[in-house]
Amino acid sequence: MIELKQSRNQFPREPIRLMSRVYKFILPDVRKELNGWRKEAGMIPDPELRRQALASIETKEFHCQGGAVYAAANLPKRHILIPLIVAFQTISDYLDNLCDRSTSMDEGDFRLLHQSMLDAIDPQAELTDYYALREEREDGGYLHRLVLTCQDRIRELPGYHAAQPFVAELVQLYTDLQVYKHIDPSLREAALLSWWELHQSRAPQLKWNEFAAATGSTLGVFMLFLSASDEHLSETSAQKIQDAYFPYVCGVHIMLDYLIDQAEDEIGGDLNFCSYYDNKETMLQRIVFMVDEARRDVAVLPASSFHVMIIEGLLALYLSDPKVSEQQEIRGVSRQLMRRSSLMRLFFFVNSRWIRKRLK
Repeated sequence: MIELKQSRNQFPREPIRLMSRVYKFILPDVRKELNGWRKEAGMIPDPELRRQALASIETKEFHCQGGAVYAAANLPKRHILIPLIVAFQTISDYLDNLCDRSTSMDEGDFRLLHQSMLDAIDPQAELTDYYALREEREDGGYLHRLVLTCQDRIRELPGYHAAQPFVAELVQLYTDLQVYKHIDPSLREAALLSWWELHQSRAPQLKWNEFAAATGSTLGVFMLFLSASDEHLSETSAQKIQDAYFPYVCGVHIMLDYLIDQAEDEIGGDLNFCSYYDNKETMLQRIVFMVDEARRDVAVLPASSFHVMIIEGLLALYLSDPKVSEQQEIRGVSRQLMRRSSLMRLFFFVNSRWIRKRLK
């Protein structure tokens, strides 16, 4: 029994072991958590808030599944990590829906809504009325319960005091992005460029759209949640983790997301950071560059093979999405990215398709 507990408390280092944990522990636990939040969302009084909350769960379940993979590296703590990751990602997805299809384009409204994410990662923060600047306000306490769930689970992470400053920095960047990308389309590009100038020194090799994409990922936050499950975590180690994930791992994550959403975003009039490249060849070169840099960055972390699997899993997850086959130009980019793929990427590609088939 002791050996079993020890093995379950280690980072999985091979794809088969990782996916075994995902199928046995992670997917069932994520489904259980989301079923609970789906029930809560269904009781939201305001019809528009209820519609967006339910849609965010129905259409973005894979975000929670992907994020919860980090709990596979500490199964004894998954009863803390999975509810935390699912609740935090559900806030993110819900607010993204609200802002994407918002009845306003008010910067103050978007910033107040996303204050909930900053409060969620601060166990000392007091709740406020996050809907105060918009018409739709009656959610029956749904957003407050999501925030409180995050705060409660964070209090159970023994090393969170060391991780918190770095989590807060990433969430602040995420919040800024969500505000600027959702304001009036005639203002958002200038706002994003001005914001990038303030942070350009953090990622001098990235273009402005690539930096913005990197701030839109929650993976660095989830990795820091995982690291905070260790009572011996130091601020030096937390800084090392943040540096390994931001900007390149986070950037790969969101650039792939935008890659497959180009047709959908064009129809919806939504900003898409892949649309700023002159041609698909340049876009492909930049994504490949970011993948190479991401692999180089995570090589400095303990159990680096786990983080390499995360990168390969991202490529497999997004390139296996049905949206790829619906877009001729993206099919070509996908084929080039998958060409000469490692066996690991092909393994995750097959598993990603299988998981989607099961969900249907």
